[in-house]
Amino acid sequence: MIKKLFNALQRSRSGFVDTIRSLTGKSPSNEELENLEEDLLQSDMGYDVVQDVLDVLKRSSGKEFIHDVRDLLVDRLPSNQNVTMIEKPVAMLIMGVNGSGKTTSTAKLASFYKQMGHSVTLIAADTYRAAAVDQLRKWSERVDCKLICNEETSEPVSVIFDGLESARASKSDIAIIDTSGRLHTNKNLMMELEKMYRVIENRFTDFHIQSLITLDATMGQNSISQAQEFQADRKLDGAVLTKLDGTAKGGIIFPLYAKLNIPVKFVGLGEGLTDLEVFDKVQYVNGLLGLED
Repeated sequence: MIKKLFNALQRSRSGFVDTIRSLTGKSPSNEELENLEEDLLQSDMGYDVVQDVLDVLKRSSGKEFIHDVRDLLVDRLPSNQNVTMIEKPVAMLIMGVNGSGKTTSTAKLASFYKQMGHSVTLIAADTYRAAAVDQLRKWSERVDCKLICNEETSEPVSVIFDGLESARASKSDIAIIDTSGRLHTNKNLMMELEKMYRVIENRFTDFHIQSLITLDATMGQNSISQAQEFQADRKLDGAVLTKLDGTAKGGIIFPLYAKLNIPVKFVGLGEGLTDLEVFDKVQYVNGLLGLED
């Protein structure tokens, strides 16, 4: 996992790590600081974190500078989330905008929890995209877990009801619900999410609800506004940051937590079923700074 994450962050660190190393052990000029500031902002770390990094540079000297930056960045992130310890049974709502990797992440999560020894039910509640059910059916066969769907209805709440009834009957540990992709600006679809919460809370009180948003790392700061709207009424439990291997904006994890208090629980590092990794903040910061120790 460490090597895979390190390699995935190559594009994110390429813009500033060499500059940081070139300034180690010297008093940087204003021009050098401005250039570094611009490079760091390009990674979408956020203004406040960038200013803190520059302050460390001004105070530090010698070869320990980059390690001082590492300590700062690690401190800016929440404790690693214990995603393996769950209160069973769980109803896990997976949400996000179209194209964020939501359905694929749903399947990857099913594979992850199956490998952890949990029984999993997949619920195909994306009733708006015709290919979504077929896509999830293929994934469920590969993961070898039960799939509940109903292609005769366009009501996702009805599919969720049937799915959780089935998960309860089979005593599944986790029911992972793939919801329809929705623009955060579409109020009707956002209200539909609230209906999903209510049916679980009112009819399936034995299930513990977890809500995860999939965010496309290549979108950078746009992901912040998406997440903000998705948790306008309900607090999100965490995020799955997808496509981290294909972006120079891997610093987005910092403002996501600083502004919205949303921790990243998983990161997507490729297209494969096992290319989903539990987020570890020390390994992430090391990868962002090009530190392999």
